[in-house]
Amino acid sequence: MVMVLGAGCQRVEPDVGPGVRQTVSEQWRDPNTLLGAGELGSDWREGGAPADPPPWPWEQSGCPHYRSEDYPARSYRQGAVERFYRPSDGSSPAHHVVEKFEPGWAERNVEDVRRVLARCASYRMLGSNISFSVVDPHYRAGTGMLIRGRIEHANIPPTVTYFVMLKRGEVVSTFSLPDPGSRAALDSIAARAAARLG
Repeated sequence: MVMVLGAGCQRVEPDVGPGVRQTVSEQWRDPNTLLGAGELGSDWREGGAPADPPPWPWEQSGCPHYRSEDYPARSYRQGAVERFYRPSDGSSPAHHVVEKFEPGWAERNVEDVRRVLARCASYRMLGSNISFSVVDPHYRAGTGMLIRGRIEHANIPPTVTYFVMLKRGEVVSTFSLPDPGSRAALDSIAARAAARLG
């Protein structure tokens, strides 16, 4: 994926491993669950929404410990929507994915994400070191998780992106945003994303 930050989250759909159910069709699509560009700030613009359902936001194909078949929840999605956002100054983009799961699988998805973050907490890819750290495992009173992603490059400053995952029923919202400079700014956007889930 060239997902934002690329904190390693890449838009390459790996082959589904043996014994893993593959979703045949995803019917659910609700773009109203996605943040509007203005909810990120006045200098953000929508960068378009791909027509195809997005892949799972936590794929880490560059991580040597990542195996797609270890994370079954992604195969139980009923649908997903995504949107990209571009700042007017041309700096790093933001990204938002909202997924709806079959009954019981949203919580399993959260568990899968926790396993990815543990197994792929730090790895090297294309000459850069990619790392994730969980800032708050029970973000927003236990309904979500706040993750800090960092890419350390040679000879240039590191890139920091925050990932906010929120769960409401069987719906999971995951957005990534370049470091906004303050926790208050991040919390404000997270509150708007939570409100979008109803």
